[in-house]
Amino acid sequence: MKRNNNKEHKNRFVEDTGTQRKSLDEINGSIDVPDNAGYFKTLLAYTGPGALIAVGYMDPGNWITSIGGGAQFKYTLLSVVLLSSLIAMLLQAMSARLGIVTGRDLAQLTRERTSKVGGFILWVITELAIMATDVAEIIGSGIALELLFGFPLIVGITITAFDVLILLFLMKLGFHKIEAIVATLVAVILFVFAYEVFLSKPDAMGVLGGYVPRAKILTNQPMLYMALGIVGATVMPHDLYLGSSISQTRKYDIHDHDSVKKTIRFTIADSNIQLTLAFIVNSLLLILGAALFFGTNSELGRFVDLFNALSDSKIVGAIASPVLSMLFAIALLASGQSSTITGTLAGQLIMEGFIHLRMPLWAQRLLTRLFSIVPVLIFAIYYHGNEAKIEGLLTFSQVFLSIALPFAMIPLIMFTSDKKLMGPFANRPWVKYVAWIVAVILIILNIQLIWTTLF
Repeated sequence: MKRNNNKEHKNRFVEDTGTQRKSLDEINGSIDVPDNAGYFKTLLAYTGPGALIAVGYMDPGNWITSIGGGAQFKYTLLSVVLLSSLIAMLLQAMSARLGIVTGRDLAQLTRERTSKVGGFILWVITELAIMATDVAEIIGSGIALELLFGFPLIVGITITAFDVLILLFLMKLGFHKIEAIVATLVAVILFVFAYEVFLSKPDAMGVLGGYVPRAKILTNQPMLYMALGIVGATVMPHDLYLGSSISQTRKYDIHDHDSVKKTIRFTIADSNIQLTLAFIVNSLLLILGAALFFGTNSELGRFVDLFNALSDSKIVGAIASPVLSMLFAIALLASGQSSTITGTLAGQLIMEGFIHLRMPLWAQRLLTRLFSIVPVLIFAIYYHGNEAKIEGLLTFSQVFLSIALPFAMIPLIMFTSDKKLMGPFANRPWVKYVAWIVAVILIILNIQLIWTTLF
């Protein structure tokens, strides 16, 4: 009976999507996977998309919120990093399953199942979320170029407009090579911060205690603002769209239940492994901010401050070294540039899925970056020389991402819980209920944040 149900579901899907354009069709189903290999060899073949997703969870926006959270509130917000990472794993697993089972991405399905006005509103919100993500990449990369090469910040920000050329070159190498390059950049970031945290000698018991949630996070407005910034920086709306698309880069038979099940299994395993690494990086960032800057009299916790402090023995003691400062700047540049790849792909599929707008990748990337870079440049020119104000814009962008998140979460939960759409791969009851609880709590917290900030 179960086999018959599966077959009915597969036939219905083929009927419904026979003329549907594939999501990111230039890379869709472009990578072969072994049929009868062992577990680890098969997992290795599926490893890659998770790295691209994880990069979005450790972009420069995470740095400023996590380091700032540690500098202001010591280890208390580690519990927010942990909960955000668990939420990310749940949502990305749902996103991957949606793409693999239906052969469509979240943007395509959202547009198909909403009115023209509703679809347009959701597209605008999603595009603003992409821009907010881009703001973090622009500011982070611009500051990294300033720290490494002495470029004025305005010049560094302008240079980031041309990173599209780097991406176009990488796309010619093949998607699997892009995954390998991104994974290498992630390893660089992980190594740098693991080394620097090791030298900072944090309070081990304080770190462990920080992973226990505290009620005061909800009642302390500055702490709540920073906590939601961490959530927005960790659980990225554009990654939910991207995950539903690049989960389809491996070749599989969408008409075969076992092939779909196998693809889901290994794709989610890859995603969880990479997101665990992202959780470690975000924890290291917050721990570093707490260990070095909590309780200091100076305003620390920003990129430039941290760069300078790592070579200042008066602040960080005997571990101070110009080498640590340069490692920090290199990791920041690596983070900004690797995040650019995910932002580009997400921007492309959102345009194609919501408004069916197809344009050359370089034009799409330049258009998205132009919309993002203009307000940042205006802000940088107006506050020339005031790094704190510019990085404050970065923190605000991460809070906006937290506000935009439910607009991606709610359709994702609805679609993956729809048995007619997902067949035997629909969410289990406990997954559905946990996801709805998370969405409701996040919406309530965002309303509280907006109310207390305005009034």
